[in-house]
Amino acid sequence: MSDQPHLDDEPAFAPAPTGRAHSRPVVRLRPKAEARAVRLGFPWVYADELVTDRRTAALAPGALAVLEDGERREIGLVTVNTKSKIIARMLDRDPLAQIDQAWFAARLTAALALRERLHDTPHYRLIHAEADGLPGVIIDRFGDAAVIQPNAAWAEAHIDALSAALQHVTGVSVVIKNGTGRARALEGLKDENVVMAGALSGPIAVPMNGATYFADLEGGQKTGLFFDQRPNHAFAKRLAKGSKVLDVFSHVGGFALAALAGGADRALAVDASAPALALAAKGAEASGFANFATRQGDAFDVLEALAAEGARFDMVVCDPPAFAPNKNALEAGLRAYERVAKLAAGLVTQGGYLVLCSCSHAADLTAFRNACARGIGRGGRKGQLIYTGFAGPDHPMMPVLAESAYLKSLFFRLE
Repeated sequence: MSDQPHLDDEPAFAPAPTGRAHSRPVVRLRPKAEARAVRLGFPWVYADELVTDRRTAALAPGALAVLEDGERREIGLVTVNTKSKIIARMLDRDPLAQIDQAWFAARLTAALALRERLHDTPHYRLIHAEADGLPGVIIDRFGDAAVIQPNAAWAEAHIDALSAALQHVTGVSVVIKNGTGRARALEGLKDENVVMAGALSGPIAVPMNGATYFADLEGGQKTGLFFDQRPNHAFAKRLAKGSKVLDVFSHVGGFALAALAGGADRALAVDASAPALALAAKGAEASGFANFATRQGDAFDVLEALAAEGARFDMVVCDPPAFAPNKNALEAGLRAYERVAKLAAGLVTQGGYLVLCSCSHAADLTAFRNACARGIGRGGRKGQLIYTGFAGPDHPMMPVLAESAYLKSLFFRLE
């Protein structure tokens, strides 16, 4: 179990001014900060919007506090981390809310009701951070196992209560904490993977879109599998019958296995990770697909090598990692997406399909689509955009938070 501090471990503060029904510390928006957005549902307060006096600066990362506007009117209960650019995250509109196992269970129960309506098997994203009322928290479910990514300091501090509630609400017996990634570094958290409950005997088989995928929950990328692309895999499956398919940045089989489930003649999966490709091959074998091959290497190098070899495919899919993880990286990221589109377009047969994906929230749909169009044109091709896909409904979008709608998948038919 984690030895992270709990709510009771927070430093004591002087009682709130007389008339308040709580003794929690209080943080306050700057006089000119816009409180209306937070009142209407925006979940974050940025560092330049909050008064950071001595008492606020002394709050431990992940501490709870009551947020007030510039006129000292209460807005709700927030978690504070002065080390983060997102200095406060809204947890509850009730300043008196107790962040305990019962509080977590209520949010998990609501999230579970949606996922059980969406999916026939217990394989899905259960918690999608702010959109499910748990800021900075990701939980993916793999049958009897679940992986928690506590990407904010408050979630790290309450990980035991969250894990207990998760087991109680869902009945899972295995809980893994995946404490890695750029988001945790921004919160001042260390990398740490922990088995919090139960034990695993190896990768877990996950049925999706008529294929079997294998997820490494302890050592794989992110939580071990990308559930967000499920509906886009399904659309590619519809186009794949009788096709020769190339899946670049394939991870554990991604689009390739879905295409083979749709009747593709053969598929080649390309990835830099040998362990990921081994799991992809294992999934192909479990699915009964004999016409599957892998090629390890840098995606750009492999795309150039395939062009030199004269290879052509009826469908080429490129689903890279986030080339533009933040606004500072946007320009370079868009150039990378353009280059991918150019290289991939040259490998598509006449009348074939090119699928280009981005998980960069900093690159909005218009910017990404324009970069892809430029790349296709630079590759000497013309295309029709026939479908635009997003993350599945188990990755709900918080309407006021653009960052929660990060995934874009563009399907082109090339002349």
